[in-house]
Amino acid sequence: MDHYILIDRKDEVAVVTLNRPEILNAWHAPMRSQLVDAFLELEHDTSVRAIVLTGAGNRAFCAGQDLNEAKSFDGDTGSAWITEWEDLYGAIRSLTKPLIAALNGVAAGSAFQVALLCDFRIGHEGVRMGQPEINSGIASVTGPWIMREILGLARTTDLTLSGRLMDAAECHSIGIINRIVPAEEVLDAALVLARELGAKPPVAMRLDKQWLREMTETGFRACLEAAVRIHREAYASGETAQMMEKFLAERASRKA
Repeated sequence: MDHYILIDRKDEVAVVTLNRPEILNAWHAPMRSQLVDAFLELEHDTSVRAIVLTGAGNRAFCAGQDLNEAKSFDGDTGSAWITEWEDLYGAIRSLTKPLIAALNGVAAGSAFQVALLCDFRIGHEGVRMGQPEINSGIASVTGPWIMREILGLARTTDLTLSGRLMDAAECHSIGIINRIVPAEEVLDAALVLARELGAKPPVAMRLDKQWLREMTETGFRACLEAAVRIHREAYASGETAQMMEKFLAERASRKA
């Protein structure tokens, strides 16, 4: 079996690495499934007090959805796809242990969303983050909900409709990158923070994280219901597949 997710235990901290560097760690169904399994395993491992999530290589935390998978979706598969995100986002939101994103490059689309669902984010000056899904013909539903909870409606509208990526300075100025360090120090800084958080009283940590989840659970469930409906319409229209094919062709021509 291919290992799209790697787990490295460093005493009481587990480092989870997204492992498809050849495609900027973009995820597909097997990778998402392995990531859910990793989070569930670490949640139940009493020796683990905190988790760091990062990407393999030095170019990307994760480029988001692998368009080579999504370009073949129709209305039914597009809406069923949301179940996979429900599993992943639900696993992240249910963690009782602190989760720190060590951002070693771009975090785009669904990877931006996962980074926002982490408790803290450490990055470097070259990090770029945003919601560029509209540029490849993907309607955004979960992304705007997560962004609105953290960033407010005005900036959510900006990022959703423009598809632009923010640089690290902007991300830091609005509080979604907690600390900027040199690129070679990102993982170490995330580990230091993970150990600090892991040393906090575990019952209080669990209850604080539980309440943070409960405060937003109704909106999360409504978001998932909307995502099924909207993605069914979007993929059934054919526009999404058309735009993905165009996006992939343009990317291939730039590499040629």
